Order: sequence, then C-alpha cells, then structure tokens
Amino acid sequence: MKSRWHHAMRLLFAVMALTLVLTGCGDPTLSALTPSGPVAESQFWLMKLTFGIMAGVFCVVFILWVYVLLRYRKKPGQTGYPKQVEGNHKLEIIWTVIPFVLLIIMAVPTVTIGFDLEKRYDKAEAMQVNVTAHQFWWEFEYPDLGIHTAQDLYIPTGKKVQFTVTSADVIHAFWIPALGGKIDTNPGDENHIWLQADKPGIYKGKCAELCGAAHALMDFKVVAVDQAKFDEWATKLKTASVTPKTDLAKQGQEVFKKSCIGCHAIGSEGGRLGPNLTDLASRERLAGILPNNAEELHKWLKDPQAMKPGNKMPNLNLPDDQINALVEYLGELKIDYDNGLPKQ
Repeated sequence: MKSRWHHAMRLLFAVMALTLVLTGCGDPTLSALTPSGPVAESQFWLMKLTFGIMAGVFCVVFILWVYVLLRYRKKPGQTGYPKQVEGNHKLEIIWTVIPFVLLIIMAVPTVTIGFDLEKRYDKAEAMQVNVTAHQFWWEFEYPDLGIHTAQDLYIPTGKKVQFTVTSADVIHAFWIPALGGKIDTNPGDENHIWLQADKPGIYKGKCAELCGAAHALMDFKVVAVDQAKFDEWATKLKTASVTPKTDLAKQGQEVFKKSCIGCHAIGSEGGRLGPNLTDLASRERLAGILPNNAEELHKWLKDPQAMKPGNKMPNLNLPDDQINALVEYLGELKIDYDNGLPKQ
C-alpha cells in the first residue's frame, strides 16, 4: 500500500513538473498573452483584472478557511457546539455586498471596452478588408485597392483595419490572438471587427471554430508592415507578371488554363472557388501549413486530400509530367518584394 502511495506521488510530481515545463512552449505570435495592438491590449487588461480579482477572492477565502479550521477546531474536553453565526446580519450584509462590488468593478470596464470594440469605422478612418472563410483556407479582399489574395494578410502598422467577415460554407471563426478577436464567420451573414497592429511583425491566425476534418490546419498569417512597405506590396501585387519564363512553365500555364483556372485566379483571370495564386511563390507556406517548395507543391497537386483532409480541391489525377510543368509555372508566381521581417 505504501509503495502504491509513493508511486502515485511520484507520478503526480512528474505530471506537475511536465505541465510547468510545457507552459513555456508555444508560438509567442499565437498568444493572447503577448498583445501587439490596442484591441489585444484592452482584452488582456480585462483578463488581468478578472484574474486578479478571482485570485484575491481565492486567497481571502483560503486564509479564512485555514483560520476557522485552526481557531475553531474541537479541543480536548470540549462538549457541545461553538457559538453559531447564523442570523448575524452584519456578516450576511458583508458577504452579500462584497461580491456585488467586485462584480461592478469587473462589469463597468468590460461593458465600456466591449462597446468601444464594437465600433465600426468607414474607409476614411480605417482600411477595409473583407474576409471569407473556406474549408480550409482564408480569402482576403481589399475593396478600395482592388486586390484579392489568400492566406497572407498584409496590413499597415499603426492604422485601424476594419474587417467584414463571412463564410462560404460552414461556421468558422476569425482569430489573430496577438491582435485581438475572435469573431464568428457565418454563411449568409456578415460580422464586423476592427484590429490594429502597433509594430511590424508576423502574427499567426487560426480558425477558432470546429469546422471539419482539417480545422486544426486552417492557419493564416498576418504580415504587419509600415505604410510605405504596405503600399509597395499592394502595387507589386496588382502589377505582378504572370508571363511564364521557361518552356516548362509555359506548358504548366496551359495545364493551369485547362484544369485549374475555373477555381483559382492568377492576376485578374480565373475563379474564386479556390485561393488566388498570383503571388503563390512569395508565400512561406502552401495551404497555410506546408513549406513552400517544389517537393511539397508536387505532393499537394498529386493528392491534396492526403495533405489537408476534407478540403474542397479534388484530385485531378494529373500525370507526373503535367504536375511537374504546373510546379514550374506556379513556382514563378512571385512578386519582387521584401517586407524586411524575419522568416517564420
């Protein structure tokens, strides 16, 4: 029995130690505890306020419990019951008023900040971005700039960005933890949220609503750069060249026009059922999760369902020579742009 007890205690200690170590793991750009904008700062302040109040209540209750446990424990020779406090009006008023006051302290800033974050800004006050969630990728439209793109969301620093979010299929949730959020994207409906990045950087985004088999793989990236860098990116994206440079790439372009253009756009031509591919080779990730290189792109084109289960891209069963040509063509879809940020 004693051996079992010692084994259980060792196991408990190991689990506690492992839990403590694992709290230091993770991506700092994918955490609400490292806010990088005014919305995230406000939300983080509310978290600290409520946690501080709850921790204070826990400490007070624990201290009172220990005090009562020691002060009023049964003593040798004691008979009967100690004096009861039932019906003590002062105590009843105190432990009714204190929780009420604490709730008011939490409610007032929560409601105030909530109304502030509900504000909607027009194009004179904020950059407008339309977000459409798909299984399992993200589409971004800049209506005032005439730009459609996917997966990589570029925004200028120090400027409000007004997002209008919706879904093309099922319910998803748009969330950039370091900048604030999250908000549901509902099919047939629009929700609104504004965010702002205070400093240049790359911030990871996620879908925060279980939306299907590849929900956990529905990632995107926010690239926050200064206004000059953003304007440069927007200009280069709008004027990106889609002319193939090699014979193999020309063959790939023909394959694309026959097999892919109904769903994917390059430049101003193509459909919008799948991600816009104008700057595909400039992105660090394929499908939001895979390293962007020829080998991974070949695997994706060979069997997209194996790479991201449940996505809407069918297996076209293309022969290897056509896939190789497509890989060559898509590998040339790159804009000459350097955001100056470290690679992620």
